[in-house]
Amino acid sequence: MAETQDAGTSRGRARLRPVFAAYAAQGLGYAIVVTALPAIKARVELTDGGVAGLLLLACVTAAAGSILADVIAVRRGSRWALAVGFAIQATALAGATVSTDVAAIAVAIAVYGIGLGTVDAAANMQGALAQTYSGVPVFGRLYAGYTAAGIVGAVLTSAVHAAGGFAVGTLAVAATGAAAMSYVSLRWADPAREARADAAAGLGSVPLPHKMIWVVGAFVFAAFVVDAAVASWSTVYLQDGLGASGSVAPLGYAAYLAVVLLTRLAADPLVRRFGGRPTVAIGIASAAVGCLVVAVVQTPAGAIVGFSAAGAAAGLVVPVAFGRAGELCPARRDEVMARVNLFNYGGAVVGAVVLGALAADSSALAIGFALPAVAILGVVPLLGRFRSASGESAAAPRPDRRASW
Repeated sequence: MAETQDAGTSRGRARLRPVFAAYAAQGLGYAIVVTALPAIKARVELTDGGVAGLLLLACVTAAAGSILADVIAVRRGSRWALAVGFAIQATALAGATVSTDVAAIAVAIAVYGIGLGTVDAAANMQGALAQTYSGVPVFGRLYAGYTAAGIVGAVLTSAVHAAGGFAVGTLAVAATGAAAMSYVSLRWADPAREARADAAAGLGSVPLPHKMIWVVGAFVFAAFVVDAAVASWSTVYLQDGLGASGSVAPLGYAAYLAVVLLTRLAADPLVRRFGGRPTVAIGIASAAVGCLVVAVVQTPAGAIVGFSAAGAAAGLVVPVAFGRAGELCPARRDEVMARVNLFNYGGAVVGAVVLGALAADSSALAIGFALPAVAILGVVPLLGRFRSASGESAAAPRPDRRASW
């Protein structure tokens, strides 16, 4: 038995390396795209509304990409979905690098969104496989890799800009990285086809756990409402609503990212020590308090503290929820992960758009930040569903009870 467990752990670690690389490449590329938007805006003379439109377009097409990942994974395995997603990203980013008109940029961003969603879903599928074989939570460290690489991407764009370089040229770096990851995915990612495990065993069709997909998806949705709100509007609120200087205003988002990274590093140990439900509860409480602090304490210092506390939603709730999704139905794991991933983009749209409706009056954003608090507190009644739902999938492996919900 011990030898079998050791073999499973070793196999899980081997599976984790290319998945970690995929998360890092995804974080790096997305950060480069977002931080290059001002340069793209200047090149093709976009308005602020045009930039918002591009971001919304990327969210919509990313949802389509998640569905594409589901289709590919069922037929060929999530390894192929990951490779195709990165190939789509590489093509789109190369196009965005050389595009000089609005229409071409819009097409490139739309295609990039498809690749983004495909990789998001496929990487989560691969992460669930690695977690199954390692027997311990892994999504915290995977998402920590995403966040750390995102910080590197933002710093890279900043350094190129400070040196007088062409910031849009960093898109070529992201395109090269995506192309390399497409090859890495095909060469080293896990080839398992979990969606067909039931058919191969002659067990017939295993139904999808639709209710639990909605339950787990609700946590993902709420966390991304908070994430999108802070990412989209924290700097605007600090500078235009509270009168912070240009050098202070970005600190709100910087503090937020720092807490996201730290809590993602802590997520796996917390789940092993206390379980998933208490870990998620910590994330919910911290995020809710943080958003309410922003709404009530209307000073730059108060806002920065509040934004940092809100980082626990993306830091703890997101990785733990995806870890739980991977346990729901092992025989159709890829399909479950693709469906749960869709809630990501719904939350991103709501978090950005609802507060955006208040952006015309920047001071009103203070009250607006109470809305993410309502969203994240709205899932508290669902916490009790996790333990009772653990029996829905009797085949779900639990080699380490400390990692269970």
